Amino acid sequence: MNEIIIGVMADSHDNLESIEKAVKVFNQEQVDLVLHAGDLISPFTAQIFQNLESQFLAVFGNNDGERHGLRRAYKNLCYLEDFKEFEFGNRLIALMHGSNQTIVEAISCSGKYEVLVRGHTHKVEIIEGETLVINPGETCGYLSGNQTVVLMDSDDLNYQVINL
Repeated sequence: MNEIIIGVMADSHDNLESIEKAVKVFNQEQVDLVLHAGDLISPFTAQIFQNLESQFLAVFGNNDGERHGLRRAYKNLCYLEDFKEFEFGNRLIALMHGSNQTIVEAISCSGKYEVLVRGHTHKVEIIEGETLVINPGETCGYLSGNQTVVLMDSDDLNYQVINL
């Protein structure tokens, strides 16, 4: 089986330099899909994501106030909404920002998804279980001082945290 690599990021918060670093890593690693778990913040960030050499999916975060402008700017990349459910690499994946911890726990315990990608806390957290829960931390580095993304192999669900 061919290796299918998914790039995971969240909480980029307008940090153009860190978004550029993430895009560079994802392109170098030849990822097949990039998932962004919310808090893109401004429409102008879409210009950098246009440089991805892979498919891109993203959801809104709790700080994405300019939703109409974001949808317009990202229309050629993906349709932005609060939650996405999709199949990729024979895996059923849920993508959300995760500002409501009760909902995060309910989805992760439901047994419906093999992978749940979330953000919001700005802390890297990966929970292995029936559902693999991946929080890639913050791409922006504003709160923790760490700019991180995750690479995940959809075949065996192995993952690697990358410091930008």
